[in-house]
Amino acid sequence: MRIAMLGAGAWGTALAMAAAARHDVVLWARDAAQAEAMSLGRENTRYLPGEPLPAALRITADRHEALAHGVGGLTVVATPMAALRGLLRAVPDQRGLLWLCKGFEQGSGCLGHEVAREERPDAPCGVISGPSFALEVARGQPTALVAASADAELSAAAVQAFHGDSLRVYSSDDVVGVEVGGAVKNVLAIATGIVDGMPQPGLNARAALVTRGLAEMTRLGLALGARAETFMGLSGLGDLVLTATGDLSRNRRVGLLLAQGLDLPRILAELGHVAEGVYSAATVLARARSLGVEMPITEAVVEVLEGRLTPGQAMSRLMGRPTRPEAIQPPPA
Repeated sequence: MRIAMLGAGAWGTALAMAAAARHDVVLWARDAAQAEAMSLGRENTRYLPGEPLPAALRITADRHEALAHGVGGLTVVATPMAALRGLLRAVPDQRGLLWLCKGFEQGSGCLGHEVAREERPDAPCGVISGPSFALEVARGQPTALVAASADAELSAAAVQAFHGDSLRVYSSDDVVGVEVGGAVKNVLAIATGIVDGMPQPGLNARAALVTRGLAEMTRLGLALGARAETFMGLSGLGDLVLTATGDLSRNRRVGLLLAQGLDLPRILAELGHVAEGVYSAATVLARARSLGVEMPITEAVVEVLEGRLTPGQAMSRLMGRPTRPEAIQPPPA
């Protein structure tokens, strides 16, 4: 299969590496200097240092060349959410397209499928998501993902493209559920990092936060039209557990540093990579409020990110909430 991977960050590079052993893959890098360095040095030194690129993987800075390569095959957008709309506009409408980005678009508050519906209303599209650190995929460590699309042929093509010895790919038609899981887990990972970085809370607090965070994620997903069972799968519980507890998680790292008292601009400067939860948190909360969905953990994260609460104050607020029966859906008013 011919695969065009649009975006040479950590995740786009890792997935291109995984597919290049079996398929004809071209990886597009927006930065010409980065593309040349990767082609000559056979390494993505910025995002995956020390991981050699397969000899068969081609890298280009020419977007038109990459788009032409994907004709008759598969085109995958592997950029942050902020760049998704622009690339959707660049790909011809008659071609199926998938994206890897997780989050809500700033300004519009749209998930990826909502952006696609505005930009390519009649074109098949979908998302690849799930618990996956790019470094482990690049190293060929066992990983499982889910490809979600309302178009069965497109999700089957994604499985054909990326399913292999160390990468297992499942299919789904619940695009909304898969996208909500991928977006909200980043915000909850910041919350878990905050808890883990504080001197007192401990593992009991982490378990409670992850569990109640899953309930928040599910409530929002159901309100947007997702199916509840999706959140018990790879793109829901699986991705949440990985991102909230794994040491390679950028969003978790943000929370840990906030708990240490560092200010957000310094944290983002030191991080050097995009932490989607920082940019998605306020939008997640706004979408939830517009739907009447209660998300107290997300609300606490937003207040900490915006400097209105300290991590300790946020924890006290969550622990001081009124008691009620445990449920995913809130009790009637």
